[in-house]
Amino acid sequence: MSPALPRRAASGTSAPRRARPGVLRRGGLSLAVERRSLVVCAVLLVTALAFSIVLIGTGDYRIAPLDVLRSLTGHGNPGQDFVVRQLRLPRVVVALLVGASLGMAGAAFQTVARNPLGSPDVIGFGQGSAAGALVVIVLLKGPAWQVSLGAVAGGLLTGLAVYLLAWKNGVHGYRLVLVGIGGSAVLSAVNSYLLVRADFVDAARAVVWITGSLDGRDWSQVRPLLAADLVLMPLLLGHGRALRITEMGDDAAHALGVRVERTRLVAVLAAVLLTAAATAAAGPIAFIALTAPQLARRLTRSPGVALAPAALMGAALLVVADWAAQRTFPSGQVPVGVATGVLGGGYLLWLLVTERRAGRI
Repeated sequence: MSPALPRRAASGTSAPRRARPGVLRRGGLSLAVERRSLVVCAVLLVTALAFSIVLIGTGDYRIAPLDVLRSLTGHGNPGQDFVVRQLRLPRVVVALLVGASLGMAGAAFQTVARNPLGSPDVIGFGQGSAAGALVVIVLLKGPAWQVSLGAVAGGLLTGLAVYLLAWKNGVHGYRLVLVGIGGSAVLSAVNSYLLVRADFVDAARAVVWITGSLDGRDWSQVRPLLAADLVLMPLLLGHGRALRITEMGDDAAHALGVRVERTRLVAVLAAVLLTAAATAAAGPIAFIALTAPQLARRLTRSPGVALAPAALMGAALLVVADWAAQRTFPSGQVPVGVATGVLGGGYLLWLLVTERRAGRI
């Protein structure tokens, strides 16, 4: 992680106190890191893993956390091993990967847009992925793997359209957000039309998918999502320093040797693909991409982009939300997309009120 630049946060909030950097040295190489960010990342990682263990043991057949650990390490009884490894572990791994993907994608979008509302689910990319999936479900009657491909294609096409429509001698943050919100409204209408046109079976299948759920997830959803994360997350992290410099303004970034539009294009493309891959695996999970980067920024007190903390915050939030949904409604599990929508909607209202009081909107 590079040291934080002393400038205003991309979210539009006042800049927090600068985190104290440390320097790691090995041989002739040195790396500046923010100690607070490292501590926050460690706490978030432990939190996500701890709730993952608890979540694996939650359900009609409850398993104590110690028994879950025994099964994960190969020392459990055959019955518990089957429940833990085959039925519940894939669901939790998908939750961790989806949350991390959405958290990092949200951080990248908010940095490019320089706006806390620059989130994939606010500016239409989630709706685009949903539209692609609904086309496959309602019109093409395709199987699950084609639905996933449709979600990825819909997200990519939406991202390309929003980027091109927002382009005018570069991409301005508020223009990107406004174009994205308009596109989201259009795509929402398209999705509603597809649902009305669908027959009963396809409509029920589509509604379950667009709600956003982790139920029934297996290793077939884990593998492509993990592959996408292994490629796209290092790509975004490698552009983290350049993204942070772009927050100083285009002129300053050009003067420091940053290719601004190329950096933004790579960040948007990687973030769109992360969002599309996450949506293909679990449906459109609302508000994780909006809230995770903001909460991570406040915990790390970083005035710049916090990609790794945002990813870990997203993973922790989604696992906690899924656990809360199962514990709150034990008789009938509520899709995790409903839980994140309730929590994220409240956060969005608070954010809008805060921004309005500060005179920024």
